[in-house]
Amino acid sequence: MTTPRRSARRATVHDVAAAAGVSRGTVSRVINGGYVSPQARSAIEAAIKRVGYVPNTAARNLVMQRSQAVGFIVLEPHMLFLEDPNIGGLMLGANRTLSAADYQMVNLVVDSDRDTARITRYLSSGFVDGAIIVSARAHDPIIKVIADVALPAVFIGHPSDLYAQIPFVGIDNVASSRAITERLMATGRRRIGMIAAAVDRDSGADRLTGFREALGSRFDPGLVAEVPLYDFSHGAEGMNRLLERTPELDGVFAASDAVAAGAIEALRSAGRTVPGDVGVVGFDDSSWATRTRPHLSTVHQPAADIGARSADMVMRQIRGEEVERGGVMLPTPIVWRASA
Repeated sequence: MTTPRRSARRATVHDVAAAAGVSRGTVSRVINGGYVSPQARSAIEAAIKRVGYVPNTAARNLVMQRSQAVGFIVLEPHMLFLEDPNIGGLMLGANRTLSAADYQMVNLVVDSDRDTARITRYLSSGFVDGAIIVSARAHDPIIKVIADVALPAVFIGHPSDLYAQIPFVGIDNVASSRAITERLMATGRRRIGMIAAAVDRDSGADRLTGFREALGSRFDPGLVAEVPLYDFSHGAEGMNRLLERTPELDGVFAASDAVAAGAIEALRSAGRTVPGDVGVVGFDDSSWATRTRPHLSTVHQPAADIGARSADMVMRQIRGEEVERGGVMLPTPIVWRASA
């Protein structure tokens, strides 16, 4: 017969106080970041190690009405969440900042109406102290809940003035797209098209606007192929549509590097050379840019920095500090390679 094991008793604040020779209140002040004398702090820290005390974070958070967690909400299909290097960069940058503040990042991916309903309930129930929102669309029910409950939040990008009270961190997609298109035009290309992805989001719509502004009177709506997502397969699909419409096409601006990689593959399958027959430029400067042959000319999007700045802005709101009105724009230099 075996004797049931007794679980070891968890060390308490009282144990630490007894070992350090101080009051329980003094121990609590050290644990919660309050002031005590250097001598008392040193004795308490030594006692904590000696008795093996681990703070009960759940109980403390219940008292403080804090979860010590921030939601990282990606309003994209699961497939794109896994394939898009930019989302990974945003996540790593945000997690680095949150980790330094002793906060947990909770990844929330919205791929269906059921996801929307579930995450809406989750956000309304106080399971996170703040939220970082990626690929938001205007009138999204999740964003409405965040605004209604006044949850500290930051957009990556800026979807709509409907939610002007929620700050954002992003880039100037219009100016960046205009600049890369003008650079492509300067190579002498005369029939330039665009594979415009995700125009239902601020980033996609703004990149199409920048392309249109660069071309001015030369802009031809027939040379724009709209596709739903920033991914390889839609890039190939969009490129094939452009070739069917305009076989003499000699330049293409793809709304992301993944889209550009798909376009280059479609051009190769059609017997076109890059950049000899068709110059191609992308957007993001992600890992796709150096996986293509030739390497891709593109706009550098500082994904990790955007994620880190977003997390910092959320943390400042949680602490009750002021944040920048409106938002923050980060620089996006052109990286010119061999594809154009």
